[in-house]
Amino acid sequence: MKYSEARPGRIFVVRLEDGEIVHETLEGFARQHGIAAASLLLLGGADDGSTLVVGPEKDRELPLVAMEKRLTHAHEVAGVGTIFSDEEGQPLLHLHMACGRGEEAVVGCIRPGVRVWRVMEVIVSELHDCQARRVVEEPLGLKLLRP
Repeated sequence: MKYSEARPGRIFVVRLEDGEIVHETLEGFARQHGIAAASLLLLGGADDGSTLVVGPEKDRELPLVAMEKRLTHAHEVAGVGTIFSDEEGQPLLHLHMACGRGEEAVVGCIRPGVRVWRVMEVIVSELHDCQARRVVEEPLGLKLLRP
């Protein structure tokens, strides 16, 4: 286990609008407001055609090959995530979302692109005095959290 300490900062109440791409909009918001680290809670709707990463094709084999799931029709969603800046100082969102419609539910990472259906509500809780960053780690080749 690795860890660092942070203290609470500003809290933002954000409404995402119909058609916005969640990770692009929230990373832009973080840049605009100078947010280098934050936790997020999200709820609302994901639009038809939104895509989630739902796991690697093979559990332990490298290189990683992501499985993706494209949503058909609008889904209700709830998500939790973090924002941490990478080595270049760019805020990167890592958010997992549970999406449901009728009897079907799917959970995954929103990185490929989730589009807002009508509205999403997001609470962004900024973290101050936080040294954590996203750094590329091999052999995965992913920007992982380094506390």
